Amino acid sequence: MQMTKAYKNNEFLMSEEARSIRILSEYLEPRRRLSMHGISRAIVFFGSARTEPITADGTRSYYPLAVELAERMAHWTMERHHPRSYYHLVTGGGPGIMQAVHEGSARVNAALNIGLNISLPFEQNLNSHVNLENAFEFHYFFMRKFWFVNLAHAAVAFPGGFGTLDELFELLTLIQTGKAQRMPVVLFGHEFWDAVVNFRLLAERGLIAEEDLELFRVCDDVDSAFRHLVRGLEPDIALSPD
Repeated sequence: MQMTKAYKNNEFLMSEEARSIRILSEYLEPRRRLSMHGISRAIVFFGSARTEPITADGTRSYYPLAVELAERMAHWTMERHHPRSYYHLVTGGGPGIMQAVHEGSARVNAALNIGLNISLPFEQNLNSHVNLENAFEFHYFFMRKFWFVNLAHAAVAFPGGFGTLDELFELLTLIQTGKAQRMPVVLFGHEFWDAVVNFRLLAERGLIAEEDLELFRVCDDVDSAFRHLVRGLEPDIALSPD
């Protein structure tokens, strides 16, 4: 009779008892693949999967702005850095803002795109601008967020819903508490972020420190976002003032 080894027993691997093995796999497999491709530095983008290139109600769409910013960051890293030191552009890999970022980067070099996909019943399908060798499929949200932070040297948060807010505030908390390195963080769109979160009130109530307001910059245009990111990543570069 043919026997089945424990590590080939799919019923066991999908069981409650093997959850720790599945979690460990979502750490070790990406780690191995990222190392093989020399990927260690990233600019991470968060934003809604529901953002369309043109809004139905005529309000401002952030999609073309995400495309433009990603394209500029891709040009910048390819002009400034050795291939083994490129800053890759990392998002969830799905539609909306994620697709916009990867679309912009792909205009320069699609190999810079990294997609950290998550298995969901809707919205989260891999966009066409991510090469399969740079695409990762996660089951556990916390392991996916681990890789966002592990790779991040800068971050941009476009308007989004629960997922975007969750990712942004976890990153800010980790930076605030010294669990993650200090990095440039851009929140794109005053009209959105000022309405959604009253950061000033948090400081006035003593819920965060005044200096915590310096952990991020709110920007309304691609030029100022680009300058803030580049200054934070390479402070020696001379750029025109905001």
